[in-house]
Amino acid sequence: MDSRLKTIMDFVPIGSRVADIGTDHGYLAIELIKNKIAVSVIASDKNIQPLEAAKKNINAAQLENNIDLRLGDGLQSLKAGEVNIICIAGMGGALICDILSDSPKVTAQVDKMILQPMNAVEKVREWVLVNNWNIEDEDLAEVDGIIYEILCISRDFSKNPTKKMQSPLLKKFIQNKIDKFQRVLDEMNKSQQAKSSKKYFEIKNNILKLEESMKEQL
Repeated sequence: MDSRLKTIMDFVPIGSRVADIGTDHGYLAIELIKNKIAVSVIASDKNIQPLEAAKKNINAAQLENNIDLRLGDGLQSLKAGEVNIICIAGMGGALICDILSDSPKVTAQVDKMILQPMNAVEKVREWVLVNNWNIEDEDLAEVDGIIYEILCISRDFSKNPTKKMQSPLLKKFIQNKIDKFQRVLDEMNKSQQAKSSKKYFEIKNNILKLEESMKEQL
């Protein structure tokens, strides 16, 4: 199991009933049961091929009695109240937002959701804020040189994120963002029109904010 899945799993409370949405090969579902974190898992995917692969892995692990495989798009394979934890990992941020928005009755009945967007993380953060959820904790995980953001959200507004600020990956994560913005600026510097655009100054401002964040980590 890679560190991304391990970090997601660490956010799941022991004794949970979990939905693993977009289960792919079923690795998260299997590890949740093997490590006695979840008592049951609904592993759902909208495509039959990943479900077939997950079925083989689940059968090989002899966990077919603990993991319920379902074919369905997003949370539409779930009934309200069936699970108390939802995990959605490895999808684009915009898609995650659409999935959550499409099934309000299901999300209303869960205690926590663990979200790992592959991109557009700020869009997910905005969805959380607008829909009256709270990022109670977050962390970073690195796999093959790529750093992923993992958000644990709930309706409990007494908790604030702490893990990410303590993550040994945080400095590298911030520097990666600075480098990415700087590459865009370098290209824009070749054009006087681009240099005078609103986007140019927004990117410069983003870099300044990130550099301030980096100083706070020293």
